[in-house]
Formats: sequence, structure tokens, C-alpha cells
Amino acid sequence: MLEDDSGRIRLVGDVLKSIHLVTGCIIGVMGTENASGELEVIDVKFPDLAPQPSRWSLTQPTPSSEDHDMSGTTPSQQKPSSKIAIVSGLSFSGTDASYALELSLLLEFLLGEALSPETQSQITNISRLVISGNSISTTAANPALKTDDATNGNKKATVKKYGYDASAYNPLPSQLFDEFLADLLPSMPVTLMPGAQDPANASYPQQPIHSAMFPRARPYAAGPDAKEAGWFDTTTNPWEAEVDGWRMLGTGGQNVDDVFKYVDSDDRLGMMEAMCRWRCSAPTAPDTLWAYPFQDNDPFVMKEAPHVFFVGCQPEFGTRVIRGADGQTTRLITVPSFSETKEIVLVDTETLEVSKVKISAAS
Repeated sequence: MLEDDSGRIRLVGDVLKSIHLVTGCIIGVMGTENASGELEVIDVKFPDLAPQPSRWSLTQPTPSSEDHDMSGTTPSQQKPSSKIAIVSGLSFSGTDASYALELSLLLEFLLGEALSPETQSQITNISRLVISGNSISTTAANPALKTDDATNGNKKATVKKYGYDASAYNPLPSQLFDEFLADLLPSMPVTLMPGAQDPANASYPQQPIHSAMFPRARPYAAGPDAKEAGWFDTTTNPWEAEVDGWRMLGTGGQNVDDVFKYVDSDDRLGMMEAMCRWRCSAPTAPDTLWAYPFQDNDPFVMKEAPHVFFVGCQPEFGTRVIRGADGQTTRLITVPSFSETKEIVLVDTETLEVSKVKISAAS
């Protein structure tokens, strides 16, 4: 179905069988109307990648001449380029401790307290950690089930007035996550994005998780009138920013997961590429992805092509580079859920090359 402000018309034709389309795609269609009032599609045109800004278009690179003078080293002796670490699906839980050891190893890895001295020297080049959704698990600590009939042992959920049950609230997951952040923040800045399971609004775009959830990490956040973000930066989902000069766009995964409810495919990177060429990061919102109905402006439209587009909480790691007709280049990354795969992603800030690191405890 093709729809604009003038009406809608049904699309038919063999061309549609070779391309994937979902509700909300921005496309142009060429065809002829048949006797049934349907549009026989001859060709379909996508907007393709949006214009891409150059590196350091919003910020200025940090001067390093003082470091050279103080250290007395030549440019060839300088430390290698920094890296951006991206992780998702930490899923801190108050009941499930099956991967608590891996979470501790992850903290030691990011702090440079684990592995060999050579590896530790490489880890010191991590300039930022981005957490892309689902940091807190939704597993209920107390299911609020009570035995109604002692003879047959049947159980059913107790209905609480106004839907609130104080006995089902478990503050431990947020406390554990706060401790994780507080231990990490003195060493590197952290960007925190909400996800589907996190204590934030459910509708897209999700607003930042309130800093009151993190009493220990909150002192590292910037003040309300600050022009620049602090070391603890709670952001929206989706999130767009310039990091080390590169324009980055990231989501917590809901935009891609919702599309695959209706598309018979497992190609997550292919769908991310399609979103970039549609110039829309959440095409199914607000039809099937619950979102705030904006009237005058669509925040999900990509007005500029990012250099890095990552999606968190995905089944597995993957990466791909796509290019546009005008020389645009975008690195696509699917970030796996740490609670499922025990993997994090490292992005080189000079080459945008991507590598994954698996955190596992020896059995």
C-alpha cells in the first residue's frame, strides 16, 4: 500500500517480490494503474544514504602537542589510536547470578586489571564505554503468587490495587548496576542508553534513565546547565552524537526487533542497511512500534548519514560497511546481548575497524 497526504493505492507486481518493505518506508514508485485500481509497479526508488558530514564537523580534535612535548617522544612512538567499547544487555539481576562472574571480569577488563601486560596496555586506549540498552533484568524476584486453596494447591497471581505490589519490587538490580558504573567511571566516560527492559518510558524515543537511579554514579554527570556532557552521560534511545569526530547513531534494538516480527528473514545487517537507504531508523513507529506521535517533525528520519550505526541487544555480533552514491560510508554493527553471548565490541576511532571480545570464565 502506497500512501501520502493525497490518498492511498494498493501496490502489485513482481518487482515487490524481490525487495523487503515494511510499513513506514520512504520510497518512490513508478508504475501504471490497472483495471482494478491498483498500481502495477515497474520500479522502486529509495532515497539512499543521506548527505554525510565530514569528521570533526561539530567538535574540534583534542590537541596532543603538549603530550608530545612533555613525553619527548616522536610521532612514531605515540600510543595507538583509541577505541570505543560498546556493550548491551548487561541485564543486572537480583535473582539470576549465572553470569555474575563474567560481569566482574568485564569490569576488570575495562579497568585494565586483567589479562597480560600487553593486553592491558591496549585496553588503556579505550576512550569511552557505550551501554546500548537492557542494563537491568526484568526477572521478578517475588512472583506474588499465593496459594488460594490448600487442598488442591492451585496458585494464581494476586491482583493488587492500582497494579502496585511493594513485595514484587527488588532494588538489587539497580544497586548492582550503580556499583558497576561507580567503579568504572573514574577511569573512563560512560554513555548510557535505555532499552526495552530498563526503567524508562516504553514509547519511542525513550528518554534518559533518571540519574536518581544511580546515587553513586550520579556525581560524575554534568549539571543541568552544562554545555557539555559529563563522564556519566544518560542519553535517549535512539542516540546520536559525535564521538572522536565521528557521527554515531545507536539504538537499543527495538527498532530492528520490531521489523523482524513481520519480515521472514534473519539478515539484521541487511535490515539496518535498508533503514539507512530508507533514511528512517524506526520505520514501523508508531504503527507497530509504540512511539510518541510527532506531528510536525519525525525524529527517526536520518537527515545526515552517520559514520557508525549500531544496534544493541541483538542475537549475535555482525558488521558491514555500506557506501552511498556520493561517497558516503557507514559502518553497521549489531551488538550482541552480553548476558547471552558474553561479548563486547571495540571500534577503532581512526579506522572504524571493529573487533569483538569474548569474556568467559575458565571452567
